[in-house]
This record gives sequence, C-alpha cells and structure tokens, in this order.
Amino acid sequence: MGGFDATNFLGTAGEKKSVRLDLKLIGDVGFVGFPNAGKSTLLKALSRARPKIANYPFTTIKPNLGICEFDDLRSISFADLPGLIEGAHMNEGMGHSFLKHVERTRVLMFVVDVNGFQFKADSPLRSAFETVLILNRELELYKSDLLDKPALVVITKMDSHGASDNLEALKAKLENIEEAARDLSVINPEIVPEKLIEFFEIVPISAKFSPKTVDYLKFRVRDVIDEHMQCQKRVDELTEKVDVKLSEKTLIA
Repeated sequence: MGGFDATNFLGTAGEKKSVRLDLKLIGDVGFVGFPNAGKSTLLKALSRARPKIANYPFTTIKPNLGICEFDDLRSISFADLPGLIEGAHMNEGMGHSFLKHVERTRVLMFVVDVNGFQFKADSPLRSAFETVLILNRELELYKSDLLDKPALVVITKMDSHGASDNLEALKAKLENIEEAARDLSVINPEIVPEKLIEFFEIVPISAKFSPKTVDYLKFRVRDVIDEHMQCQKRVDELTEKVDVKLSEKTLIA
C-alpha cells in the first residue's frame, strides 16, 4: 500500500519467502570413513577442536570443524564428517547428509581403522582394504566427480594389537590396488568400484599415543593442498589462454 507521486513509486504489500542457503565450502580437508574409525580423535589431535568421542558408532551426527595452525601463520581447516555406511549413496544411515558435505571440501582424507570395521554383530566384518573400496564405491555411486579430488589414506589405531601385520597386508594391496580389487571382485563384486581413486600417500598414525605421526600428517596434508592448488592454477591459466586464442580466431573469421 502507499506510494509517492514524485518518484512514481507504487508501494505494494510485502512478501514472505523461505530461503535455504547451503554453505559451499566447509573445510579444506574432509574426513571420509565408517563410524568409529577414529575420525573425532584425529580431529582433536590435529586441531583445538573438542568433538564428542565415544566407543560406539554415530557419535558425530553433524560436521565438526577444527583449525590446524602452523608456526608461519598458515592454517588448514579439517571437517570431521558423520560416518557413512554401505548404501549411503541410497541415503542409508546419514546418507546424503554426509555425502553432500564431502562435496564442500578440497581434499579427501580416508580415515580407516587398521583392524577393519563391523557395523553390527550380524554385519560382515570388512577388512581395512575392503573398507577403502567400499568408501570409494559409495562416493562413486553418489557423484563420481568426487573421486577426482586429491586424497590420502590415514590408517588409524596403530597402537592396537596386531596393527603392524594388518598395516603391511593393507599396504601390499593398496600398492597393487587394481590387481587386488580385481581379485576381490570375484568374491565380493558388490563392494568393488568401477573407478579407483588415486591416493597421494598412505599415512599410518596413532592419534592418541604418537604425536610425531600426527605432526607428519599435518605437513603432508599441507603439501597435498599446495600441490593441488598449483596444478589447478596451471589448468586455469591454460584454459584462459585457450579461450583467448579461440576468441581471436572468431574475430578474425
């Protein structure tokens, strides 16, 4: 209602709208892992964050953010995302609530329990290698572009009994991942992805008892981010040059 003749403004009744905004980027690094893999413990070790930590699944039901600060004032943000389960791409468990957050990180960090994972007493026990493949497959089925992000594998709970032997077995398979995945597809084809993600490095840690391994991880993550940003910068520069050349040819024609 109302209005003002001098400005030709005609007032009208107000409108009410509901608007939902999704934050595009929540962290530099996103933790990808099954429940109870040690993600919250790792976040606490990497940063000053104080996430809820307990020895049962789904203690994290929304992203927890932590900031890792370096002596040169550089900082990297880590996002401890809710754990996913098999079938997450079909919205099982935290499902899409988890997977949509993965899109909002620059680097993926697969957090894998060296002892493997068993969701429930009647669920199959998945080895650490099977865990990696299942996480890979869930991301692939949700949005295959996620597999193009730079990624590391962090092997947790290295202070547990038998961890060294389990780690060596896992490393052997990850170093020959295509062959190992092909062998496994004969037995369990449903857990093997079509496209295998490429990892920059396999980093075993004990977040509770080995600060040195956590420190190494911090700097390795920093290196991966810097390498990725440099590659992306070169791609952008080449793309810009190609666009300029094409526009020049169009003008000449």
